[in-house]
Amino acid sequence: MELHDVWFVLIAVLWIGYFFLEGFDFGIGILTKLLARDRAERRVLINTIGPVWDGNEVWLLTAGGATFAAFPEWYATLFSGFYLPLLIILVCLIVRGVAFEYRSKRPEEKWQTNWEHAIFWASLIPALLWGVAFGNIVRGVKLDQHFEYVGNFWDLLNPYALLGGLVTLTLFTFHGAVFASLKTLGDIRARARKFALTLGLGTLVLALGFLLWTQADKGDGDSLIAMVVALVALVGAVFAIKAGREGWSFALSGITIAAAFATLFLTLFPNVMPSSLDPAWSLTVTNASSSPYTLKIMTWLAAIATPLVLLYQSWTYWVFRKRIGTKHIADAAH
Repeated sequence: MELHDVWFVLIAVLWIGYFFLEGFDFGIGILTKLLARDRAERRVLINTIGPVWDGNEVWLLTAGGATFAAFPEWYATLFSGFYLPLLIILVCLIVRGVAFEYRSKRPEEKWQTNWEHAIFWASLIPALLWGVAFGNIVRGVKLDQHFEYVGNFWDLLNPYALLGGLVTLTLFTFHGAVFASLKTLGDIRARARKFALTLGLGTLVLALGFLLWTQADKGDGDSLIAMVVALVALVGAVFAIKAGREGWSFALSGITIAAAFATLFLTLFPNVMPSSLDPAWSLTVTNASSSPYTLKIMTWLAAIATPLVLLYQSWTYWVFRKRIGTKHIADAAH
């Protein structure tokens, strides 16, 4: 296997790790409006991800940086062609981070309510747009012979990509609801389980349609296996949450996300950005990659840094592993 193939796999793993972790972050942000009944319950939900949300976003920075270094042509075309949706995502992530930190700085109800609205919308919009973006990457976009995007923003809002956006939105929200049931106590835990069960069934229908469409259009044997794993894991997650096995449900919903995005990357390879105008104008792992020497240096650095990142993130989750409930919010306020 060539180094550019290795780095395609590594970048896929980074994106999958990001969506696994940030997926329940987005879901919790959305649930602050859909599940929480009062300010105390919203604080409970926000506190479940309070120690980890910023660490989860390290995966996005690493995935973007690795793409820039390993496949500069892919990075340049992607971030210029998808400039507006990626800018919207970036603004949402900034606003969301500020909202988490600023919400509790003042006691006025209007102040806190406005930041809670910001958390909701800045979680929902990226959860939708990430699916739209990856749907377009897999489907193919209008690239010319110079590997430049010659379409417009509205070309990105096609039925396949929009369905992909709905899948990521519902799947991340389901993942967040399962995480909420795993990390909370009392009535909100019971409602999170009930909400996850209902949402899981809707997510299954959307994911089935999107993955079958993907497989029928560009799939092969490997992507078929990944698709089956994703769908079986999602069914298992729904049954597990119904049985009250929240840990199993969370693990299975995470496998669903990993296998679903693995399906997309498997259908994409060896392209990194197909051209819908002419297959010869597509960006591939070969024509979009950096020099072999650059990839070799990156591989050594990744071998050293990646275990350290995994260790400190694992330690963070272990330290903050306990459940919380409204009684903890009341105790803290007292």
